[in-house]
Amino acid sequence: MSEMETRRNHKAHNLNLDYYNGVLRDKSPEQIIEWALYIAERPVITSNFRPYATVLIHACSRQKPDIPVIWCDTGFNTQSTYTHIEEVVRMLKLNLYKYKPTLSKDFIGYYYGIPSPNNRLHSLFSELVKLEPFRRAMEEHKPDIWFTNVRRGQTEFRNGLDILSYSKEGILKVSPFYYANTKELYTYTQKYSLPIEFDYFDPTKGEADMECGMQLM
Repeated sequence: MSEMETRRNHKAHNLNLDYYNGVLRDKSPEQIIEWALYIAERPVITSNFRPYATVLIHACSRQKPDIPVIWCDTGFNTQSTYTHIEEVVRMLKLNLYKYKPTLSKDFIGYYYGIPSPNNRLHSLFSELVKLEPFRRAMEEHKPDIWFTNVRRGQTEFRNGLDILSYSKEGILKVSPFYYANTKELYTYTQKYSLPIEFDYFDPTKGEADMECGMQLM
């Protein structure tokens, strides 16, 4: 990995993304994570624990067991998802940080329901249940590196990203499995006996190929 070595004074916020995306393109997810952790000072993982989310969490926590895992709980998850999260936290001994909306699910449900994407209340709903808790989490942790499970082919927006990209706040987003397909993720879960949660619901997304908003920040 000599060509991947980076001096620690080469901070995550001033990388040449074209160069490093080219270098990392043919590396394994594990090598990408190793490289990112080498230059990281305050790395975090964000996860919604959707199907195959355990792949990224497992791969990162194997190399850094105490890495903060940020979960923004909308309050509208299925019971299966909540049970799944409890199981994964126990299994992988995660350093989990849970962030919830400042308003209760009952209040939000009564006044807003779960608005469809073409409803004028949708953006406000997304702000309440996901975006505000996410910003709060990032403000508290102040990460320089943000591990995400973004993959090519998920949405039109994500097709324009790469392994490395920057958030609007200048946080280096690292997507180790960006070029992985679903079969490869499934194979990973079987190799390490990781649970998969398919009974998943994101109230901020009307369709599977819609952005929830976090990746646009």
